[in-house]
Amino acid sequence: MTLIALMAVTVKGLAQTEQLFNGKDLSNWNFVVDGNKVAPEEVFTVKDGVIAIQGQPFGYMYTKEKYGNYILELEWRWIDQATNSGIFLLIADPKTPFPNGIECQLAAGKAGDLVLLAGSDLAEYSLPEGVTERPAFPVIAKLKASNEKPVGKWNKAKIIVNDGVITIYINGTLQNKGTNKVKEGYIGLQSEGGPLQFRKVRVKHIR
Repeated sequence: MTLIALMAVTVKGLAQTEQLFNGKDLSNWNFVVDGNKVAPEEVFTVKDGVIAIQGQPFGYMYTKEKYGNYILELEWRWIDQATNSGIFLLIADPKTPFPNGIECQLAAGKAGDLVLLAGSDLAEYSLPEGVTERPAFPVIAKLKASNEKPVGKWNKAKIIVNDGVITIYINGTLQNKGTNKVKEGYIGLQSEGGPLQFRKVRVKHIR
């Protein structure tokens, strides 16, 4: 296949980009806050075209629609210090702070790890040698050394979810891959740890 033909197939296979964040407000998102301790607007806000998440209490904001077969792209950065957060994928039932789904870890030094939440599974996961009991939060470690940027600098995540296969790129580096039997679910941005910001949250649908 020629390069031009390959490009044509690629373009044909992708729908137009959908902006999950409209840059103005969070009207197209739902929210989970641990124990309903505070109102969601005390944790999740928008200013100057950027989503600000406080990190406490635990919880997440999630899309109103389920998504499958897509490329998710977004940027995130830490404000004062690098702490913890994550991107939730293929959420089945968004009720608790840690729902059934797969987390792309954004914790400092671990961006790109895959965390199996609430009994979810990936074909690539197996118990570590000598371990007989499945941990509460199984992890498939990222492939390469941490490549996160310093506090205050914007990082880029590109996540491909196609027929249940999750592929993670952090700042352009392939960091992980996992295969899920679940093919569709909500997308979430986590509050866990400390303040951070997200922007340019968008998906391209794979046909």
